[in-house]
Amino acid sequence: MTAIVPDQSGGSAPPLNAGLLACIVTAALAGLLFGFDTAVISGTTVSLTRAYGLDSFWLGVTVSSALWGTLIGALFAGIPGDRFGSRDTLRVLALFYVAGGIGCGLAWSWESLVFFRVIAGLAVGGSSVLAPVYISEIAPPARRGGLVAAFQFNIILGILLAYVSNAIIAALALGADDWRWKFGVSAAPAIVFLLLLLRIPHSPRWLMAKGRVAEARDALARVGMGEEQAEKELAAIHAGFAAKPSGEKLSWRRHRKPIMLALLVAGFNQLSGINALLYYLNDIFAAAGGALSADVQAIIIGVVNGIFTAVGMLLIDRLGRKTLLMVGSAGMAASLTVAGLALGGSLPGWIVLPALIGFIAFFAPSTGAVIWVYISEVFPTAVRGRGSAVGASTHWGLDAIIAAAFPTVAALSVSLPFYVFAAMMLLQLVVVALYFPETKGVPLEEMERRLGIG
Repeated sequence: MTAIVPDQSGGSAPPLNAGLLACIVTAALAGLLFGFDTAVISGTTVSLTRAYGLDSFWLGVTVSSALWGTLIGALFAGIPGDRFGSRDTLRVLALFYVAGGIGCGLAWSWESLVFFRVIAGLAVGGSSVLAPVYISEIAPPARRGGLVAAFQFNIILGILLAYVSNAIIAALALGADDWRWKFGVSAAPAIVFLLLLLRIPHSPRWLMAKGRVAEARDALARVGMGEEQAEKELAAIHAGFAAKPSGEKLSWRRHRKPIMLALLVAGFNQLSGINALLYYLNDIFAAAGGALSADVQAIIIGVVNGIFTAVGMLLIDRLGRKTLLMVGSAGMAASLTVAGLALGGSLPGWIVLPALIGFIAFFAPSTGAVIWVYISEVFPTAVRGRGSAVGASTHWGLDAIIAAAFPTVAALSVSLPFYVFAAMMLLQLVVVALYFPETKGVPLEEMERRLGIG
């Protein structure tokens, strides 16, 4: 049978089983909804501009509206997550996903559209905190990176599905209101997500933190752990809690190192420009020109994103988080510089597509795959939900600011944002090399000691 946590050395990767896989797949489905809801807007900007007479400023407000919801969701999801558990809080967020999709599809005014985008954003922000936390708490250390990265892979799959869905709906020629269908279809996978959440257990670590030992033992059995191994696991978790202050709370004094790591990995993720580029991908390709339509080029980017995210899942527990971040930083800086030169007229416009393909090929297995893994594994169990919220809220706060500002800045100089993003990736390379510890294969309880918390 499969052990959730092997010996303290990290051990070899144990085989997966159906119970554990069901939990991982269900939690990771939050990533698909996350990706779909954030990327679907890229195919609606033209229609929304016409429908509501939006200029570049108000288009930025519309696109970024969901992101303010994600910021709020990320900031506060850790509170119910720590109190009621990641699983039960994700069930509530699944209802928000359903309401957001249906509400946007039936929006009766610009204000109502923005309101339901915020509702969907709450779900995205909250699930970006709690789904990786849930996965990290049930995954074997030797496989934790790849399994938490499954959440990121589903984000990319959701983005790709949004691009494909947008292209299909556009091809159906549904008229000026085709944007309603583009938003509305997201309700279907959200309902599936909700139903699957009804069939998975709480995290054994969360149950132990609440003193619910019998339920924790049952949860371990449901993810395929034998009785003897389960007792050893319960004892190890209990010992980890016993070594910490009772009622531990997140604090700068005690958790300074993991807080800084979460802030940095989340901040640099957004300072790469990834989400701003994905939100306005069709507009960027339209500005660059080329023989292929903007929708087709967006799908190409989505496919590349998926392929290289899968590469990241395979490499993250082999090469480690730090190596991937450093290699990715250098590659992204070079690719963004080339894209900026092409958009500025110094290079042919057709180079924008291969430059962005290169950017995605370096982003996906590095910053893209590492962010949610790193944030979810550097905090102690007792504060993991709230600690992860620090990183996720940083991610979404910067995302909202950059997405809102991008159209206005790009209207002045379409190449300028790319040069800024490239400079940030060079800075990330230096910071990761000097400051980031490697967390590959380290049990969560041992991680605390290495970061000076235990």
